Amino acid sequence: MGDLITEAVSGTLYYLDKPAFDRVQACNASAEQRTSIFADMARLNTLYMIANAGSGHIGSSFSSMDVVAWLYLNEMKGEDLYFSSKGHDAPGLYAVLTALDVLPFDKIHKLRKIDGLPGHPDVGVAGMVTNTGSLGMGISKAKGMAFANRMLGKPARIYVMTGDGELQEGQIWESLISAANHGVAEVTVIVDHNKIQSDYSVERTSSLGDLEAKFNSFGWHTQSIDGHDLDAMRTALNAAREDEKRPSVIIANTVKGKGVSFMEGVSVDSDVERFQFHSGAPQAEDYTRGAQELISRILEGHKAAGLPEPEFETIERPAAPQGGNPVKLFPSYTAALLDQAKRNDKLVALDADLVLDMGLEPFRDAHPDRFIECGIAEMDMVSQAGGMALKGLLPVVHSFSCFLSTRPNEQIYNNATEHTKIVYVGGLSGALPGGPGHSHQSVREISALGSIPKMAMVEPAHPDEVAPLLDWCLNSHDGPSFLRLVSIPYETAYDADGSWTPVAGQGRVARKGDGSAVLIASGLVGTAQALKAAELLSGNGVDATVISLPFLNMVDGAWLAKTIGEAKLVATIDNHYRRYGQGDAVASALAEAGALSNRKFIRLGLDLTPPSGTNDQVLKAVGLDEETIAMAVKAAL
Repeated sequence: MGDLITEAVSGTLYYLDKPAFDRVQACNASAEQRTSIFADMARLNTLYMIANAGSGHIGSSFSSMDVVAWLYLNEMKGEDLYFSSKGHDAPGLYAVLTALDVLPFDKIHKLRKIDGLPGHPDVGVAGMVTNTGSLGMGISKAKGMAFANRMLGKPARIYVMTGDGELQEGQIWESLISAANHGVAEVTVIVDHNKIQSDYSVERTSSLGDLEAKFNSFGWHTQSIDGHDLDAMRTALNAAREDEKRPSVIIANTVKGKGVSFMEGVSVDSDVERFQFHSGAPQAEDYTRGAQELISRILEGHKAAGLPEPEFETIERPAAPQGGNPVKLFPSYTAALLDQAKRNDKLVALDADLVLDMGLEPFRDAHPDRFIECGIAEMDMVSQAGGMALKGLLPVVHSFSCFLSTRPNEQIYNNATEHTKIVYVGGLSGALPGGPGHSHQSVREISALGSIPKMAMVEPAHPDEVAPLLDWCLNSHDGPSFLRLVSIPYETAYDADGSWTPVAGQGRVARKGDGSAVLIASGLVGTAQALKAAELLSGNGVDATVISLPFLNMVDGAWLAKTIGEAKLVATIDNHYRRYGQGDAVASALAEAGALSNRKFIRLGLDLTPPSGTNDQVLKAVGLDEETIAMAVKAAL
């Protein structure tokens, strides 16, 4: 479930153009031979796209490639549909669809660009039939499509790919029941059983047990095959089609990273270190090694099929420019959590298969008896935390904010009604990074959780604020809390004071202006952008004050009214949907303090679903770049 954001690979990058794919499809070789060559060519283009973008998921794109290529080249007909429930393998699917002219071929150069291909599937892109990336939903959506086809009189088969780590999500098992009860034989589920999830092996993270027995027990037609054996794939799909009474599942035993020897996932028995190619672009030398290995096998395949050697296209990428001094929040969070654990032996940490992304490896290694790996099962994790809190422990719960604030929302509320203390820590918060797309851009936490009684939501704007805010959540606040963290390094002019002691509802002046305009923001990205906008405004005759307010859903109106003084304009900047974000909390607090009269008040933030793209592209698109903020403030004045 992780989404590591690295840098684009510099140097020579290789890809194959569409005519090269056309020649393979038209040759007289067997279907298995054509598909095998085609799949390796698509792997090369997938590797190119990820290297060029600087992020994406190599491991699952490669493990599922043989299945996807076989389906599109040999299996699907008419209105048959395929989609991936896990969605992480989108680059691999894009490589196939561009080769088949479903997508414009030049889109391979625009993975995770705002006018190109999003990091996870989106229905706005040709060939994408549903939005995925938030795990567990695919089989349910496939059933809905099958029921709709029946009502509309459109016979068609629906193929849906799931990950094996994804099977830890509860909705997967809910979806199986009615599919069998209604005899939804149109649906064939293919499990990409590569046995490795975000951080470690499925077995080590949260074992799935006997998958065949489990699917059988739900009444599904179940088969298990080698997912890279194309003849076995043909046989299994034929058997699934012949069963007209039951939905089918094919457990495709695959190898994560299949196709590049040193990227291939090892077996469960030798799972010593983390799989290195789950997400993110490879290092330049690894890219070159991997590309050369694929090129060699593609050439061998062409020779065996009697095809002329293809010409490999290249681009040269310059090295990424160096400069700036971005700061990171998670190293400070890791240190702060370890410090708190030393002081309180009741503190326990729970994780949802994001031990690397959430900076939890040092905690796990230092306190293995106080670390609970829950796998991709947020609802279960949050309720486990509830049980721990009822028995006197102090749980700290970790996942990406997009999943932690929404999927277990009811469980978080239920825990709050028990008047216990639990700290929820959400990473990947806000519109950045922009590459993964809207399934991973968390811009609704405040609205999702902010109204829960006694729930305090806080967000640090600088590494030096992380430890004080965590300490406040754990030791000062009487109730549950949510610590919202930006995951990426980000440059900021904010000069925070590490000796600061948080006071509920209050913040700090990050830039002192003449009092004519006040910008209020939170978090690393929001405060940094507010400060950049203030500098632009200063060149246009506006000397704006910037307040960094770490409290997202609770604002001390009296303190804020005193701090803004006689400002003519107050503008809030939300790295979140504008509606029901921090701006609304600020407006309510100022109104209750009688401090909104005789001044202008504007709220800036997101109004529409954020797009996938580079960070600068996304900030511009959602109106959080410094130029747009400065223009809005200037216009309001």
